[in-house]
Amino acid sequence: MSRPRIVIVGAGFAGYRTARTLARAARGRAEITLLNPTDYFLYLPLLPQVAAGILEPRRVTVSLAGTLPDVRLVLGEAGRIDLDGRTVHYTGPEGERGSLGYDRLVLAAGSVNKLLPIPGVAEHAHGFRGLPEALYLRDHVTRQVELAASDGEGPLCSARCTFVVVGAGYTGTEVAAQGQLFTDALVRAHPLREGMRPRWLLLDVAERVLPELDERLSGTADRVLRERGVDVRMGTSVKEATPDGVLLTDGEFVGTRTLVWCVGVRPDPLAESLGLPMERGRLLVEPTLQVPGRPEVFACGDAAAVPDLEKPGEYTPMTAQHAWRQGKAAGHNIAASLTGRELRPYRHKDMGFVVDLGGVKAAANPLGIPLSGLPAGAVTRGYHLAAMPGNRVRVAADWLLDAVLPRQAVQLGLVRSWSVPLDTASPELARVPDGRERRRETDTPSDGAGAPSAGGRKAVGGGGGDDTSRTITSPTPEPVQSEPAKRNRQGAEPAEPRQAAESANPRRGAEPAKNQPGGEPARNQPGGEPAKNQPGGEPAKNQPGGEPARNQPGGEPARKQPGREPAKGRPGSEPAAGEQSRPQPAPTRSAPTRSAPQEGDR
Repeated sequence: MSRPRIVIVGAGFAGYRTARTLARAARGRAEITLLNPTDYFLYLPLLPQVAAGILEPRRVTVSLAGTLPDVRLVLGEAGRIDLDGRTVHYTGPEGERGSLGYDRLVLAAGSVNKLLPIPGVAEHAHGFRGLPEALYLRDHVTRQVELAASDGEGPLCSARCTFVVVGAGYTGTEVAAQGQLFTDALVRAHPLREGMRPRWLLLDVAERVLPELDERLSGTADRVLRERGVDVRMGTSVKEATPDGVLLTDGEFVGTRTLVWCVGVRPDPLAESLGLPMERGRLLVEPTLQVPGRPEVFACGDAAAVPDLEKPGEYTPMTAQHAWRQGKAAGHNIAASLTGRELRPYRHKDMGFVVDLGGVKAAANPLGIPLSGLPAGAVTRGYHLAAMPGNRVRVAADWLLDAVLPRQAVQLGLVRSWSVPLDTASPELARVPDGRERRRETDTPSDGAGAPSAGGRKAVGGGGGDDTSRTITSPTPEPVQSEPAKRNRQGAEPAEPRQAAESANPRRGAEPAKNQPGGEPARNQPGGEPAKNQPGGEPAKNQPGGEPARNQPGGEPARKQPGREPAKGRPGSEPAAGEQSRPQPAPTRSAPTRSAPQEGDR
């Protein structure tokens, strides 16, 4: 008798916990397959410390193969799911297509960045939901401080030292708190002009910081931020974002080169593409985490609307804490469904919350006891070490080294601005330089030249993001100067690379144009691979000393063209003796266009 096949989509908090729980409960009696774009589980709560240079990137990742030995890992992004045929179709990391049959399916696709219809935000902001975005922010902030130190004076110097964070939830608060400490440390290595200090702004339309927590914890966080120098502005948000700064809703224009967008998350569009009952973009499930009418399908984490039995009529919020617990419940219920045992509904009790404010500062309320200062900092770090499924010793070692050694202020340059767009369905994957985002295999038509619509976007391996998304904007080096960029360079003031990058990429989620600033240089442009028929490059095939082009004037006629062999001396024929054929210009590739995605937001 064959073993039952269980497919888990996504290895975030919910998916990873489901796989681990199920593997222990099944004990080899089931074939468990985990489909995820990356080979690691990402511990999101510590991502701000990666951006601030406290932790190395691998510290917040846990190997799936190393910690789930009884689970088969398949690298890929889920696309079309055939519920009637019980098949998941996916696209591999190199574009290959595949499918997985199942007897039980767990949807834990997670969430993506929440988008709002504010002009300029999609073009001048980046997400903060994956390692590429954290690495980019770390490099970008370092670069801005170093450039400001070399610029000396002027509005550009001030803009480089101004960092705007929108969203005062968990993520935005931690990014602002850690960011202020990070830039202060950078300034010690790269002093700014006298009287200038890095400036961080934290904006939110809510009345207070951390509005989802009680007022005592919110007041603690607010006090720590203000004492540290963060400009906290409640009841204020961004009205418009431009390459030079942001226009606030109170009418003030703030010059900046960094916009961190932390206004929340939305469920991955994979859930909506199934055509099942939804609740604000989340898949409706029963308290046992089963999809109504589909007892073989389970859903948990940010992609599922799970009834909150502690608060009748409500659904559990999209937090990592709920996703982690729901994953455990899903694993036990799937194992029970295979043996005919009774399934248990998901219940929870709040154990408290922790918010790391950097250094020894934190806000926490374990078991409902409000804490601040050093005790809260100890509880916060202890909680993270206990919650992490791996790398505990390495994380603790990095914390110890950060306490006794200065942080390294270097730019690695591994992630560019256009590699981490705000509008992306895969924040855990950096966009490759020579190709657009891989499309999901889906029945949903694309809404542009190569970009899938909202219902057919790629699945995220998330599952259990916290209540806010993480986002930033920043510049990209420009290999080719456009005319506006050249004009901006007059007066010895360097043009902001981000401006050039986004001018080449005006649409959300589109790949930068190959011959535009910020993208891969055109093949016949300076800074790129020399064109085959240009000086300094390989001689063109139809130039003296080279083989004549097959289908170019002066070369051998194309083999599949209508008509017979052309007469000698005419275009398409063999050139006459001593006659040189005219070189053909190298083709220039233009950027694919993409229409703005439909907002599947709450």
